[in-house]
Amino acid sequence: MVILPAIDLMDQCCVRLRQGRADQRTVYSDNPIAQALKFKAEGAEHLHVVDLDGAFAGEPKHTQLIAEIIRQSGLAVEVGGGLRTDAAVDAVMEAGVARAIIGTRALEDTEALARWVVKYGCRIAVGIDARNGFVQTKGWVETSTVKATALAQRVAALGVKTIIYTDTATDGMLGGTNLQAMKEMAEAVPEVKIIASGGVSLPQHVADLKALGCSNLWGAIVGKALYEGTTTLSAMVAAATTH
Repeated sequence: MVILPAIDLMDQCCVRLRQGRADQRTVYSDNPIAQALKFKAEGAEHLHVVDLDGAFAGEPKHTQLIAEIIRQSGLAVEVGGGLRTDAAVDAVMEAGVARAIIGTRALEDTEALARWVVKYGCRIAVGIDARNGFVQTKGWVETSTVKATALAQRVAALGVKTIIYTDTATDGMLGGTNLQAMKEMAEAVPEVKIIASGGVSLPQHVADLKALGCSNLWGAIVGKALYEGTTTLSAMVAAATTH
């Protein structure tokens, strides 16, 4: 498996939100570029970036900063947050992202998603955030009646090759991920790469994900645990790369 350390951007700073709430914010660094370089020095090859201001505003707010992170770090950076228009997706692609993560729009406008997949292929990923198995949208403010696995199958049929799946109840809680939910997701779309997000905070959590035996469970995002010091990136990478 691949470990993707996370940088969540708010007001040009690295922050973490507790269960996605804007009023539950902790600022960890005012220099996201330095943070990305630190992750690279610790063994990262990939980086997961969320433009939180973009997610709440509905349009990207940190595209220039993200372009600079990519330029200076050389990491393969996937980016989500507010990518709801053609112009927004084009802008992050031009910034050099490895993948643009489509969230709310994937649920609301499959025509747009299909258009982006035709244009950008495997550089389009879909972020599916769910609570109790049902998709949440608009920065986790709204919960839909759509099952996460059903949405996954819908976007896979459009040609999406990567899904970032977040169990929002476990996100930022450091208690491990929802293994049953991850297994159900991986099995629902076996031809799609799944990146697990939410609660992955110890090497054991990575081992638990690998033990599910789902060959398409490609990666895991680690955020708060790295900032809080409950684990190190090198320990997580070691757990992900050992057989």
